[in-house]
Amino acid sequence: MTRTLDFGRKGPAQGTAKRIVVLLHGYGADGNDLLGLADPLMPHMPDTAFLSPNAPERCVNNPFGYQWFPIPWLDGSSEEDATKGMMAAADDLNAFLDQVLFEEGIPVSQLILLGFSQGTMMSLHVAPRRGDAVAGIVGFSGRLLGPELLADEAVVKPPVMLIHGDADDVVPPSSLPEAANALTEAGFETYAHVSEGTAHGIAPDGLSVALAFMKDKLKI
Repeated sequence: MTRTLDFGRKGPAQGTAKRIVVLLHGYGADGNDLLGLADPLMPHMPDTAFLSPNAPERCVNNPFGYQWFPIPWLDGSSEEDATKGMMAAADDLNAFLDQVLFEEGIPVSQLILLGFSQGTMMSLHVAPRRGDAVAGIVGFSGRLLGPELLADEAVVKPPVMLIHGDADDVVPPSSLPEAANALTEAGFETYAHVSEGTAHGIAPDGLSVALAFMKDKLKI
């Protein structure tokens, strides 16, 4: 049974947007954490609504925030719990995306997934395994889970933009080339950008790269 995800929204009212960007936050944060990205992006992306759901579980380490799934080395959970949690969250996210596409009345080709950290992990896992390809995936400061499974399990291959700070002390910067290599080998159109001097966050240059990618894939 899937869990309903609460979400925040900026941009055109439901049913009036021509395109959607779904923002997926990181471990211990919430939807509002990324929804602020809509403010600098909206002037360049007319008729675009930004939706930012809360992950389905309260975060073990931060009860004021949420998690998509437990992380063993942070919260003491087991690898089994992490895998089980991730699969359940994937079902929840798929149901959310199906609902958004239906209620907004837009084709999946006009939807972008933009993730940060654990939200990137969710985006890179869920989008390739859906029946129809989204317009693109933007992944900030994340990892590709189970890279060895991607080639066999990918149903569709949306274009991917990976962005990472070279001073990230939470998710190693090496996660970017690891993900990029696996995606490229599996046949994904893959782009990458490294933000110099940036820790675990989103720098202005990274956001500019993400904006250019989204405008191109959404044909704005």
